[in-house]
Amino acid sequence: MKTTIACFLFLLNLVPLLASSVDNKVYIVYFGQHNNGAKILQEIEKFHFSYLHSVKESEEDAKSSLLYSYKHAINGFAAKLTPAEASKLSEMEEVLSVIPSHGQYSVQTTRSWEFVGLDEEDSHSWRKLKMGRENLALRAKYGKDVIIGLMDSGVWPESPSFSDHGMDPIPKSWRGICQEGVAFNSSNCNRKIIGARYYVKGFEAQYGSVNATEDFLSPRDADGHGTHTTSTAAGRQVSDAAAFGGFAKGTASGGAPLARLSIYKACWAVPNKPKADGNTCFNSDMLAALDDAIADGVDIISVSIGTEKPVPFQNDVIGLAALEASKRNILVVCSAGNSGPAPGTLSNPAPWIITVGASSVDRIFTAPVKLHNGLSLQGQSVTPNKLKKMHPLVYAGDVIVPGVAQNLTGQCLPGSLDPTKVKGKIVVCTRGVGARVSKGLEVKRAGGVGFVLANAKTNGNEITCDAHFLPATTLSYDDGIKILEYINSTKNPMAKINPAKTKLNYKPAPFMAGFTSRGPNVVDPYILKPDITAPGLNILAAWSEASSPTKLADDHRSVKYNILSGTSMACPHVSGGAALLKAIHPHWSVAAIKSALMTTAAITNNLGKPITDANGDDATPFQFGSGHFRPTKAVDPGLIYDATHNDYLLYLCTAGPNALVELNSTFKCPTNPPSTLALNYPSFAIPSLNTTVTFMRTVTNVGRPKSIYFFSAKPPLGVHIEATPSILAFKRTGEKLSFNITVSPKSDLMVKNSEYGFGWYSWDDGYYHVRSPMAVYLP
Repeated sequence: MKTTIACFLFLLNLVPLLASSVDNKVYIVYFGQHNNGAKILQEIEKFHFSYLHSVKESEEDAKSSLLYSYKHAINGFAAKLTPAEASKLSEMEEVLSVIPSHGQYSVQTTRSWEFVGLDEEDSHSWRKLKMGRENLALRAKYGKDVIIGLMDSGVWPESPSFSDHGMDPIPKSWRGICQEGVAFNSSNCNRKIIGARYYVKGFEAQYGSVNATEDFLSPRDADGHGTHTTSTAAGRQVSDAAAFGGFAKGTASGGAPLARLSIYKACWAVPNKPKADGNTCFNSDMLAALDDAIADGVDIISVSIGTEKPVPFQNDVIGLAALEASKRNILVVCSAGNSGPAPGTLSNPAPWIITVGASSVDRIFTAPVKLHNGLSLQGQSVTPNKLKKMHPLVYAGDVIVPGVAQNLTGQCLPGSLDPTKVKGKIVVCTRGVGARVSKGLEVKRAGGVGFVLANAKTNGNEITCDAHFLPATTLSYDDGIKILEYINSTKNPMAKINPAKTKLNYKPAPFMAGFTSRGPNVVDPYILKPDITAPGLNILAAWSEASSPTKLADDHRSVKYNILSGTSMACPHVSGGAALLKAIHPHWSVAAIKSALMTTAAITNNLGKPITDANGDDATPFQFGSGHFRPTKAVDPGLIYDATHNDYLLYLCTAGPNALVELNSTFKCPTNPPSTLALNYPSFAIPSLNTTVTFMRTVTNVGRPKSIYFFSAKPPLGVHIEATPSILAFKRTGEKLSFNITVSPKSDLMVKNSEYGFGWYSWDDGYYHVRSPMAVYLP
């Protein structure tokens, strides 16, 4: 029988259906979750086809319309339907919702692993870490035989990062395939890349056949993004890897170099769209990829894909599939998105997903600008070109072609610079509209000999290094102001860009990237997101040789390794780290691994001070979640906050509207379901603290058998927090103890903040420090 929730979903989805044109479009018809075993799954496609056939004129029409039958991630199918057919299906008793397919999803390392505690330069680093009486190196085995599924733009299998030299035979548990296609055959899979598939039906329904000059109709990566994320998570150790002639040189390695990889290509180059804008991923294709990944037998799914705006649970195909994955104890790790610094922008907000923000490492690529007045400004660049002498220095806004819009005068947009005023000069451009590298191309077109990119205020100290086409460097916002002041203060400004060099042990690090999407979580404000942050700024990893380092049309260079920035780069760091935990603790749940990573994360930088944002201000858990991840600490967290699949279903009873609980025959929502705060999560948020709030948490002892933990807290200003009991005494490993957390506004607070405040609570036994962040809004 239809419920109120189901009716809500019907109305929610009916409006856009009725407003659509009469043309066939792709829709995902959603029945909820699968509740039974393989016998039912064998019949599921017939079940789906019967529904599709009921709204089509003929069996042939139904067969040609069906794109995917989802048998594992959800119970549903994707098909080409008219709006009338979609509306008719949405009215059927067992159909919960009909979701239009769209391409609103987009794709969002020598030093980074050393920075988080795994030293690729020293293969014995794991042996320095002890947990009880056992050696972690022997237990982790660098992620041996853990299978990571990567959903992205494919892979460049010839990269040395994907060599299978010395690896054991493929695990017998593996059920996947190596799908052949253009420039990709079964020999491109090996004992490292054990599976590869591609999904294009949703994309082609919108754009037509894949253009052979833009992409490969196969798992092969024409973009570079997928190769980069894959090698970051689990690439083999490759000595002397570097970018652009020597930058970031060292041993490139993924976090779990002996883990197995399975590739799921669901993101494609859009026709007549600049390649530099990135690929587009259709939700119908992504759901098919996740459906196969679950069936193939992966242990972890890494998804560096997100949306510009948050998506509600009931329309979030990544979240829907990840919920089913959690039921199979498959961990899903996702990027938070690159829509920062605006608040409330993060993607992938579901609590059963690990959502990852992006931060810096302690490596920079210095390329100072030396001014004629003796001042030197520390820019950064990975451009091997250099200027040996001083040249005239001009601001782009002073050398524009007449008629260029005044509000864009400093942006160095294509065709904006006057060659008669630029030739032989270094041009200062401001960051903002347009691709960073294309600004340098405009300077080169106009005859400039050098290029300085000055950060906008929102970028602050966050410098993204690019492979420019002429001597170039990028300045922080403050240094950008200084160079403009110098230009305006002298009649003949001159400057020289010094050669770029790799510099390690930079301080402070990490700091949060300005682009990283952040909370509050607008889908469920009681779940604090992101969960954690990891290196995502200027990360070196493998690259597709079918793509130039900048992906610009005028760039014909080819590289084996490239430097990229984004939460896309942060996500596979956590995927690789989670693979190590999975290898050591194969029976830990998805929630346990997440908890271990979160409660052991660092909230201070390498100066011992709080992590800052790109402008140097203190960052908050809405940017970094629980902190900067430390996989070596997470191996032995002391206590974990565990949760089951049923716990997530119970959570959804309150967090809905949702289809998942209503169609799960083995789970019924109670009459009065608990608050979403009752989910046993390692962090919490309270969007409006008007009165006292009490909720329960349960911790499991995974540390020393006999231990006593004491509660401590540092709540936000104006907030009081206490735990009952405040002392937890464990007698054995595996024992669970519960406590209540009570949060209340301080009665003596004279003025309310009317904004979020942040704090921490922790459990300590003198050896373990189990920390959880909180965010509380005082209205």
